[in-house]
Amino acid sequence: MTLSDIVSQLELKVHAGRGALNRPVMGAYVGDLMSDVMAHAHKDDLWITIQIHPNVVAVSALKDLAGVVIANGREPSEDTVRQAEEQSLPLLGTPLTAFELGGRLHGLGLRGA
Repeated sequence: MTLSDIVSQLELKVHAGRGALNRPVMGAYVGDLMSDVMAHAHKDDLWITIQIHPNVVAVSALKDLAGVVIANGREPSEDTVRQAEEQSLPLLGTPLTAFELGGRLHGLGLRGA
């Protein structure tokens, strides 16, 4: 499954990285504590968080994540969007809670690490 498939099926908003939506997604990770994500997320995971600051881009690049979905209708800062574009990182948004989004991703066949 690709990010494009997920964006389409779950009607996610694309804040940045539209050119990288063809990337495959192998799993998902939900977490807001950066050190936890660095320790437990895997390459090609889709990270679900409520964090909106530029550090999400740095952590995503470090872990080579497929993309980030910001939950709860939160909007990323301008710096975060700019850095995500510079890194070609898909930065997505949803009004759903992290719990709801995780359930829907599970329903699409994605699993956690």
